[in-house]
Amino acid sequence: MTHPLHAGLAVALVSLLAVLGPALGVSPWWISLLTLLGLGSLSLDAARFGGRGGHLLAEALPGGEARLRRIAIHEAGHVLVANDQGMAVERVLVGSLACLRAGLASNGSTQLAVPDHAKLPAEELRRWSRVLQAGMVAESLVYGDSLGGSDDRGLLGRLWGLSGFDVDTSQREQRRARREVEQWLRRHRPLLEREAASLLAAAPRLGHSAPP
Repeated sequence: MTHPLHAGLAVALVSLLAVLGPALGVSPWWISLLTLLGLGSLSLDAARFGGRGGHLLAEALPGGEARLRRIAIHEAGHVLVANDQGMAVERVLVGSLACLRAGLASNGSTQLAVPDHAKLPAEELRRWSRVLQAGMVAESLVYGDSLGGSDDRGLLGRLWGLSGFDVDTSQREQRRARREVEQWLRRHRPLLEREAASLLAAAPRLGHSAPP
């Protein structure tokens, strides 16, 4: 599905060109051609890339590796803390192309073994709180802030809610888990960097040779 923002921008640009084009001496033929190309690219993006063509292009350009490194840092945080907590990591994906190939509309993903029951005891929820917040904490540790993690926060809130804990307890435990994860990742910063470098090296990009 085409991202609404992308479609909205395309429509706005076409409308602006239609209004200003004649005043700027732009031929109506060129306006029609650009309109068709713009709509065609949106259709192709929606049909072939699930509306994520812009992300794929951004990651393929020369500055794309820096973008992917941030994603790799995020996912490396999940991986390392999951290993420390004894939670099985089933698959790690870095970049829009890797996620698209896996059928996911995301820029990165760390897939963990699903718990047997929706209602979890407090100690199990604390483990999930550490692991799910580890990506955001890793990003903040390296970059000073976190751009990803909305899905992690949403899942964590649902886990605490389904397990019957009140909001105050849930928020208090999550803040405590975040502090613990931050301390752990600070102590293991070199390990975080190495894991991120390994994930980045394996991340596929459009127009680049497949990683070995």
